[in-house]
Amino acid sequence: MKRIFLPGALLLPVMLLVGCGESETSVNRSAEQDSLREVLGIPEHFPLPYVPEFNLPTEEKIALGRRLFYEERLSANETQSCASCHEQARAFADGETVPTGSSGERLTRNSQGLANVAYHPTLTWASKIFTNIESQLHVPLRADNPIELGITDGVLDEVLDRFNDAPLYSQLFANAFPEAEPGVTINKISHALASFVRTMVSADSAFDRWLAGDEQAMTDQQKEGFVLFNGEKFECFHCHGGINFSVSYRDSNSDPGSLSVPFFNNGLYNVGGDGSYPPNDQGLFELTQNPNHRGLFRPPTLRNVAVTQPYMHDGSIETLREVVLHYARGGRRIEDGPLAGDGRLSPLKSGLVRGFSATEEEVDAVVAFLEALTDETFLTAPEFSDPEPE
Repeated sequence: MKRIFLPGALLLPVMLLVGCGESETSVNRSAEQDSLREVLGIPEHFPLPYVPEFNLPTEEKIALGRRLFYEERLSANETQSCASCHEQARAFADGETVPTGSSGERLTRNSQGLANVAYHPTLTWASKIFTNIESQLHVPLRADNPIELGITDGVLDEVLDRFNDAPLYSQLFANAFPEAEPGVTINKISHALASFVRTMVSADSAFDRWLAGDEQAMTDQQKEGFVLFNGEKFECFHCHGGINFSVSYRDSNSDPGSLSVPFFNNGLYNVGGDGSYPPNDQGLFELTQNPNHRGLFRPPTLRNVAVTQPYMHDGSIETLREVVLHYARGGRRIEDGPLAGDGRLSPLKSGLVRGFSATEEEVDAVVAFLEALTDETFLTAPEFSDPEPE
């Protein structure tokens, strides 16, 4: 069997992947860390994610959150649940270009997968505001433009009463929040959902098994793809490095004072030649109103990326091979229409997206490596599935 030797330049990223969270696994790891690791189901080779003190997880919160995740009564018109746009078999993405809310309104941005979402320092595609899952959840729950689940002020009490009036849920909420005032609140809902979502840890892909020493876990082609992924020609690791394959990363050991919250313009659009993106979806610019922030989006994790298609923030690229070719070109060219422009020439594009020459075999190898990040255990784990009906 052909053996793949890693260039010296790749030893550091591999060591970082192996050693991440080393201080937690030492004899000095606290009882509190052990307890959090156990209740969240974090494997030993993964670091403990950051968990806010105001919502420490319990088995009761997680059980409630799991049931709420699949509960259609959580939408105003009782037609959708969180799982409607986050399917386990797709690593909790949905396979759609962009999702459709419970009222039939099309959203602007692609549904991201939820694998390892607990390790992101910011949530959503292009916002610095949401730095914990609890606050971000109020967007799909409560937003009215566009409507997702549609729990607006006008129907909030009605939705909460559905759970207050259900004996099972009354008991589950009491168990999950024993020290709180009785009754269901939107904050209790978001805290329970966040607790469940933090358990969605994907750490058993072929790549993980290979990294742990199983030489047969990845094919030679996938190993070659890993070398290219971390090489200076493809440069994928600059935005998708580390144990979660995203430089947008935080765990329990991260220093809040030096936390990186990166966003990148990858040359997907160059409308009008000035770097603009479609007017209804300009990325971080919509929050900051800084013209230089047009087209800035957060790099998602690449874990399970082979099952989360279509790709990019707007779902506008269909396949992994097309994604790799997009970066090889150095940006996308749209020939005509209102979005015409050559992303390779965008004045706002990241300097990391320079373009490169690649053979068909090299592209195939990188795609094969990305497929090695699929975690079948995660995609089928019963603890993440729809619980038995009430």
